Amino acid sequence: MRRRHLIQLAAASFAISSLGARAQTFPAKPIKLIIAFPAGGPTDITMRSLADNASKVLGQPVIVENKPGAGGSLPAQQLQTSPADGYTLAQIPLGVFRLPYTTKINWDPVKDISYVLNVTGYAFGIVVPTDSPIKSWSDFVAYAKANPGKLSYGSTGTLTSPHLTTELIAQRLGIQLNHIPYKGSAELAQAIVGGHVMSAADSTGFAPLVESGKLRVLNTWGEQRLAKFPDAPTLKELGIDIVQNSPFGIGAPRGTPPDVVRRLHDAFKKAMEEPSYVQALARYDMLPMYMSSAGYTKFAQDTFATEKALVEKLGLGKAQ
Repeated sequence: MRRRHLIQLAAASFAISSLGARAQTFPAKPIKLIIAFPAGGPTDITMRSLADNASKVLGQPVIVENKPGAGGSLPAQQLQTSPADGYTLAQIPLGVFRLPYTTKINWDPVKDISYVLNVTGYAFGIVVPTDSPIKSWSDFVAYAKANPGKLSYGSTGTLTSPHLTTELIAQRLGIQLNHIPYKGSAELAQAIVGGHVMSAADSTGFAPLVESGKLRVLNTWGEQRLAKFPDAPTLKELGIDIVQNSPFGIGAPRGTPPDVVRRLHDAFKKAMEEPSYVQALARYDMLPMYMSSAGYTKFAQDTFATEKALVEKLGLGKAQ
């Protein structure tokens, strides 16, 4: 019995020392961080700042790869075929949690991702061109009621938070809008400035165009007004009881060793605290929004349930 106990202790000691050695040697090569939206938009700009900061902590480059389309779900999908070694990471937008309700997939957004940490959340709103005859939210609603299905709005993709939230707003107000999906904020900005859509529902990637006088903000979707757009009312102020800030973070493939997840968590948490990242977020009225690995996993579980209710409410679930 004593000999067996000594063998068990030796095995446990070896396992602990192996974990420690792996944590110290990871990473031994560059890490890929896949972003769900195109280059040049607010997600790309802020996540590149975060990646640069994390690179300095980890001692290896964190290389950003843009993979837009499919409502922001392609990075999470790529995790399903990537080795669980910590060298492939993905941005996890909120839309990932509604995938099984809208699309046939063979993986589970909660169980098949190792959640590293949450890093921020979007600030959203609806904008129109400055020269639009629609000058206020009441003008927007009045036009939509007088012209059912004719008031077009662009979003960053079908079944993204801007799309679903705008449809929920329309449902609450009894109006019908014409949705035009794009691949991300950069493409959507070109469309609205070019006159291809009458309005846009987006994260505050539209901020530079508002500041340059090309767009007007009709409303924002947070709990409080945004400091950058103090004249734009929140949905709640307009009598619509909706708050949307769409947190997002970083995930790794299922089965990534806990010590590797911990190393990544610690590095990216430190990267979040750097002034350069905070300043990059501030350009779009975004803030650091930290959740630990455990906290982010719990958030994923809870959001998976609430997104099902939203999709069903809007009648956008996949055909059975």
